[in-house]
Amino acid sequence: LQKLTQKIESKKQPNKKMPVSVSKRRPRTSKKTETEKSEKTLKDSRTCCNNICSIFSRSILYRVPLTIIFLFLIYLWSTSTTAISGHVVHICISSRKLNDRYCLTAGTQPALRVPVNNFTKPVSEDVVRRKEEKNVVVLGKDGDKGFAKNETFVGERDSDKSTVGTSLNVIKNDTSTGEIFRERVFVLDQDSKPIHEENLDSVLDQDSKPTNEIDPDVFVDLDPETGEERYRYFKSKDESEETALKAVDKYLQIQRSWLSMGSNRGKPGSCEGKGVYVYDLPSKFNKDLLGQCSDMVPWANFCSYFKNDAFGDLIENLGIGWFRTHQYALEPIFHSRVLKHPCRVHDETQAKLFYVPFYGGIDVLRWHFKNVSEDVKDILAIEVVKWLGSKKSWRKNAGKDHVFVLGKISWDFRRNDKFSWGSSLLEMQEMKNPTKLLIERNPWDVNDIAIPHPTYFHPKTDNDIAIWQNKIIGKQRRSLISFAGGARPDKPDTIRSILIDQCTSSPNQCRFLNCIDGGCDKPESVIELFRDSEFCLQPPGDSPTRKSIFDSLISGCIPVIFDPYSAYYQYTWHLPEDHRSYSVYINKEDVKAKRVNVIEKLMSKTLREREDMRSYIVHELLPGLVYGDSNAKFERFRDAFDITMDSLLRKIAKTV
Repeated sequence: LQKLTQKIESKKQPNKKMPVSVSKRRPRTSKKTETEKSEKTLKDSRTCCNNICSIFSRSILYRVPLTIIFLFLIYLWSTSTTAISGHVVHICISSRKLNDRYCLTAGTQPALRVPVNNFTKPVSEDVVRRKEEKNVVVLGKDGDKGFAKNETFVGERDSDKSTVGTSLNVIKNDTSTGEIFRERVFVLDQDSKPIHEENLDSVLDQDSKPTNEIDPDVFVDLDPETGEERYRYFKSKDESEETALKAVDKYLQIQRSWLSMGSNRGKPGSCEGKGVYVYDLPSKFNKDLLGQCSDMVPWANFCSYFKNDAFGDLIENLGIGWFRTHQYALEPIFHSRVLKHPCRVHDETQAKLFYVPFYGGIDVLRWHFKNVSEDVKDILAIEVVKWLGSKKSWRKNAGKDHVFVLGKISWDFRRNDKFSWGSSLLEMQEMKNPTKLLIERNPWDVNDIAIPHPTYFHPKTDNDIAIWQNKIIGKQRRSLISFAGGARPDKPDTIRSILIDQCTSSPNQCRFLNCIDGGCDKPESVIELFRDSEFCLQPPGDSPTRKSIFDSLISGCIPVIFDPYSAYYQYTWHLPEDHRSYSVYINKEDVKAKRVNVIEKLMSKTLREREDMRSYIVHELLPGLVYGDSNAKFERFRDAFDITMDSLLRKIAKTV
């Protein structure tokens, strides 16, 4: 009972402290706890290391690309050139792999070689030159004598806006020697004296020919009157032939003096004194002739060729501005453009130039293969001359300020007692004074002026041209040589059969497209062949000139010319005097006598020579060889029509 009572008492006192034994020895940690702590410490150190590495890696990954970009920008700046085009600065890259500067902002090289009339300040026509500059800038107080590079670009001609004393760096490239000279030409006023620095930084490419090598196919004579050099493509056989060649050369120089280097059209006063009047001829002289398209020639219907302002059907797979244009469609094409010329006037008294829209070439074509009398062939020719004779505007200057566009060769309008072919339009006395624009001129008539054959390309804007330039300048060309044509077995003097034999004997170097079998009926086939070739053989056909020459040029294919009458004695307003800048000349007599193998000769041309010629063709010649759309609006470029009209107005101003 006593024990039970004590137990109850103890329960009633729960806060009573019980004695506790305390040891002075430090408590021992268990192994498990120590392991956990060490792992935690190790984990913390690894986390710290990872954080440091992560931060370092991120900084490196961010900085390395920035460093690379920075170094690339430094390299780009050190190898780039800036060219000013109006108010636009073009950044252009040059390197050993790029034969020509490539302009990032322009997409193409903006004619950096020759700034005349292009991306420079306005250049006055009163630029004076020395004889050694004649292949660079060919201008003078009285006009242009020759062909300045890049005349397809619009340049200002107002001498009041030209900057006197401004220097222009001009690079001359001698494709026969491979040597490049940089010359400096200064813009001067009429009273200034020429300042000229030549042969600066002369550079000789390592794969080029020696500088003293001369083209064996060309002779260079000195003009006894002026002392200037003249290209001679063959030696005269006798005195009469020598006299004829001198006459050809004389007329070429006269025509080159009429060449207009640019235009300031579109600006206030740009058409002052340049009115263009278009005669409203009866429709029988033009539109009615197109209506006979189904019966023009026995083997073809021409109606499809006269669609789309005579451009023909659209060729969609070649891109913008490509049509199936016939080579004889020049007359309606030109007519459409003249009607929309900015300087057109409707008052005869305000006109400087009178355009006669007579489709004489189509008139001749419809009778070529029909058995009709000569009187029938000449009906319209006689009537149009009679109609003009009743006009006071014609009689005022005896037709000297009038122009005809005839879309065939000159000989088709010069029928005489020896030949029954064609009409006698250009043999009429009344037709001696007017200017005649033809696809092939009579070299002994100074008023016969050759202009390019119509090609398949008719751009509408500057951008259309630039897109095509980019497309062909970078095209890989798998064939060294090509020839699109057919043999002429009925003409023993032709070299076509020899060229075909040489081409087909070297299939690895030369491709042959046989036009006799219809291989050339599709424009796409011809253009693709030329785009894929370095050189395009252009022997004479039924006449010295060939439409194919212009098809090859606008495709970036270097034409190989065998007869100077095919191009060099023809297109004074659209092709430069120095043929070496855009073509290769091989004397047809050497080919005929088999003294030269064309394939081997072309294989000897260096890569640098080919690239230089192609660059010149694409960037400087091409725009001026095509006829733009009938609604074309060009600001940067001048097409074949623009160059022709500008030069016509210059000719009239100097001769009437």
